[in-house]
Amino acid sequence: MTREEKAVIIDELSQKFSSTPYFYITSANGMSVGEVNTLRGLCFERGIEYRVVKNTLIKKALETLDTDYSAFDEILKGFSGVMFHPESGKVPAQLIKEFKKKGGSDKLKFKAASVDSSVFVGESQLDVLISLKSKQEMVGEIIGLLQSPAKNVIGALSSGGHKLAGILKTLSEKED
Repeated sequence: MTREEKAVIIDELSQKFSSTPYFYITSANGMSVGEVNTLRGLCFERGIEYRVVKNTLIKKALETLDTDYSAFDEILKGFSGVMFHPESGKVPAQLIKEFKKKGGSDKLKFKAASVDSSVFVGESQLDVLISLKSKQEMVGEIIGLLQSPAKNVIGALSSGGHKLAGILKTLSEKED
C-alpha cells in the first residue's frame, strides 16, 4: 500500500470517526470466513457499517480528532474491525453480545467504543453499553415525565367536576 493510499484511508476514517458519534473497535481474530460473513450480514441488517482496518491507520485517524483517544492505544493490536452506527450506541453492543451467544464462541471480542465522545475500553464495558439509553429514549422519558403532572391535574379536575355535578343532582332530587 502506497503512502497516498494510506493517506486517503486515514482521511476517510477521520471523516467517518468525526461524523459518526457511535463506533466500536472489535477483534475477530481466529474467526472463519463463514463466521465473518455471518457477522457482516448481521451488521448489514442492523444498519452497522463494519470495516477491517490496520491498527496504525486507525491510530492516525483518531489522532486527527479533538477527542482524546489515547486509551485506545493499548487495544489497537492484532486484528481490528470498526463498527459504525449513525443513530445508536447500543445496537453494536447488542449485536456483539448476540453473536457471541448464537455462535457459542468468544472469537468476536469487544475492544473499545466511543459513544458521543465518551470512551469505553474493555470487554467488561459491553453490558454498560447495552444498558445505555439513546437520545430519543431519554427525550421520550423526559416528555412523559413532564406530561404526567399535567395529566394528573386535568384528571383530578375533570373527575371532581363529575362528582360535584352528581352531588348537586342528588341534592336537587331530594328536595323535590
